[in-house]
Amino acid sequence: MPRALVLGGYGLIGAACMAALAEVGYDVTGVGRSTKAAARFPQFRWKHLDLTTLSADQWTALLKDADVVVNASGALQDGARDSLSQIHVDVVRHLVQAATKTQTRVIQISAAGVSLEANTAFLRTKADGDAILSNSQANHVILRPTLVLGRESYGGSALLRALAALPVIMPRVFQSSQIQTVALADVAHAVALACDLKVPSGTIADITEPNAQNFDTLVLRTRTWLGVSAPIWRPTLPRWSLTLTARCADAFSWLGWRAPLRSTSLAVLDTGITGDPLPWHALTNHTCHPLAETLENHPATAQDRTAARVYLALPLAIATLSLFWLLSGLIGLVQTPEAMRVLTTTGTNPTFAALSVIGGGIADIFLGTAILIRRHTRKAAIGMILLSGTYLLGAALLTPALYADPLGPMVKVLPGMTLAAFVALLMDDR
Repeated sequence: MPRALVLGGYGLIGAACMAALAEVGYDVTGVGRSTKAAARFPQFRWKHLDLTTLSADQWTALLKDADVVVNASGALQDGARDSLSQIHVDVVRHLVQAATKTQTRVIQISAAGVSLEANTAFLRTKADGDAILSNSQANHVILRPTLVLGRESYGGSALLRALAALPVIMPRVFQSSQIQTVALADVAHAVALACDLKVPSGTIADITEPNAQNFDTLVLRTRTWLGVSAPIWRPTLPRWSLTLTARCADAFSWLGWRAPLRSTSLAVLDTGITGDPLPWHALTNHTCHPLAETLENHPATAQDRTAARVYLALPLAIATLSLFWLLSGLIGLVQTPEAMRVLTTTGTNPTFAALSVIGGGIADIFLGTAILIRRHTRKAAIGMILLSGTYLLGAALLTPALYADPLGPMVKVLPGMTLAAFVALLMDDR
C-alpha cells in the first residue's frame, strides 16, 4: 500500500486531503504540532511535530517511507503563533532537500495569485516557497486553489458566512473585486490526482471554478444558501473603517488571535482572487464545480446559520467581558475607601475589607487582561466564573443586604457568568 504524509493534516484543506488519499488507497499519516486538533481524526496515524524546528536528519527520517508528501501547512500573516518565512519558505526548503534524497513526490498546496511582487507577505512568501520547489530536483506538483469553500468553515470562508448571516444589515464591501471559489472536495480530488505520476513533475496549476463573481454577489449567494432573509439596509463601508478593523486585527494577532480580516485578507480581497482553470482541466480532464453547484451540494443547516452568527458574537463577548472586568477592577482600586465602607459597615474587619477590595481589584484586572490573550482566554473565562461565584458567596455571608439593593448589583453578576461560560465553551480553533 502506498504511503502518504500530510503536513498540516488537521487543517481545513489538510483534513480533506487525508480523507481523499485514504479513499484512493493510501496509508495516510498526518503531521502537526497540536495533539488536541489531531484527536479529531482518530482514524489516521499522527506524528506530533513542529515542522519549523526539525533538523535535516529528522526531515529525511520523516519522508523515508513516504511515496507522497502533501504540504498543506500555512499561515495568513506573521503573529505570535506564526512566522510566514519559517512556514512558507524554511519548511519548504527543508522539505525539498529531504524529498530529493528520498524520491518522495511533493504536492505543494500554494495559493492563486502568488507572486514575488505581490502586495502581501503571504503571497510573496508562498511564491518564495514555490520557487524553491520549482527550481529543485525534487519530484513535485504545485496546486494553487482560489477561495476554498467546504462543509466546515474556517478563516476567510467563516468570515464570508458571518457577513452573510448578519440580521437586517449587510454592508457592501469589495464591490469591484472578482472572486473565484473552489469546492474543498475539488481541492482534495486534485491532490489525489496529483499523486499519479501521469501528472508530470513540475506541474503548476490553479485549482478553481471556471467563472468569477464580485465579492458582493458572493456574499449575497452565501446569504441565500444560509436561508437568511434579504437584508433591509445595504450601507457601503468606507475604506477607513476596513483599514481600522484590519489594523486592530493585526494588533490582536500578536496576542495569538488569527482573525480573518487582518490587513493581508483586506489586501487579497481588495485585489481579487482569480485563477485559470484550463491548464488543470487539459491535464486531468477534471473541471471544478462552479459556486452554485458547490453550495447546492451541501445545503445549509440550522447549525451553519448558528455558527455564522456566533462567529462575530464571540469576539464581541470577549471584548465586553474584558472591558467589564478591567473597569470593575480599576474602579474598585480607585475608590478603595468607598468599597471598603460597604464591608466595614456590616462589621467586617477593616484589614480584611482592605485586602478583599484590593485583592479583588487586582484579580479583576488580571482576568480582564488575560482573556484578551488567545492561549489564556478559556482559562480566564473559567476564572471569571469562579471569581464571580466567590463574590456571590462572599456577599451572601458578609453583606447580604446587597441582594436586596434596588439596583440589583449581585443579581447582575449572573449574566456576566453566563457570558463567560459562553466564551469558555466556544473557544476552539477548529
